[in-house]
Amino acid sequence: MVRYFAKRLGMMLVALFMIMLLTFSIMHAVPGGPFTSDRNMSEEVEAALNAKYHLDRPLPEQFFEYVTGILRGDLGPSYKYPGKDVNDFVENGFPVSARLGFITIVFVLLAAIPMGILAAVKNGKWQDMVLMAVATIGVTIPSFVIASVLIYVFSFKLNVLPTYGLDTWKGYILPVVALGGYSISYMARLMRSSLLEVMGQDYIRTARAKGLSEIKVVLKHGMRNALIPVVTVLGPTIAGLLTGSFVIEKIFAIPGLGGYFVTSVSQRDYTTIMGVTIFYASFLMAMILLVDMFYCLIDPRIKYE
Repeated sequence: MVRYFAKRLGMMLVALFMIMLLTFSIMHAVPGGPFTSDRNMSEEVEAALNAKYHLDRPLPEQFFEYVTGILRGDLGPSYKYPGKDVNDFVENGFPVSARLGFITIVFVLLAAIPMGILAAVKNGKWQDMVLMAVATIGVTIPSFVIASVLIYVFSFKLNVLPTYGLDTWKGYILPVVALGGYSISYMARLMRSSLLEVMGQDYIRTARAKGLSEIKVVLKHGMRNALIPVVTVLGPTIAGLLTGSFVIEKIFAIPGLGGYFVTSVSQRDYTTIMGVTIFYASFLMAMILLVDMFYCLIDPRIKYE
């Protein structure tokens, strides 16, 4: 197992380097730079700023310098916020995004798994059709549309929930629902289809033949194998929710990691775009590796040699 995970770690480092190279190449392929959008800036000042941040050097030299900084744990300075480093954005924004993401993950799991189990147990009945109809709507409607509808109904019309910030517990309700809508719908559908497949296996029929109640058959014998596909998608989902939804955080004015990324893209802040992308990619890879480790706990038949 140690050899397997060492190999996976090496593959993660290679993938992370390719992500860095691809992101760097795409950013510099677009015409202009971080300071070209400021119309009040003279060419002399822009040239001085480019020289200060080494943007006037050849691209291979810039990339090598950036990679060297990454190896030291330095994500670089922000081009648009003087005196600020990208490390500051991650340190300030990630705890906010992680707190919102953790609450959303709990909400998703508490809602999606029971929905999927109930739909599978009541397969073909009205409960199944209603739950799957709701899940289909949740999958097809974008999160920013859900957020807009929630703000219109609960903030503007009913005036019971705030539209921005996380100052009180009420401020978490709308972002959590908007952020978790797609994940709940997708996981509920996945849980239903996986459990239906498992419930048709021979060992399930044997458990029923022994006289076990349907609740024990589903929860004790069916759930364990049915959770494997759910756990597979749980890794990327957790990474995405903990690092912050870029659109949702922007809509609700949440000072998380997503807001910094959206602002950096619109302002062509190269180092912030690179830093947030690398941080998100690293976190995503770590969650996927953690999910692979949990496979052994869920199903003892799975071995990593």
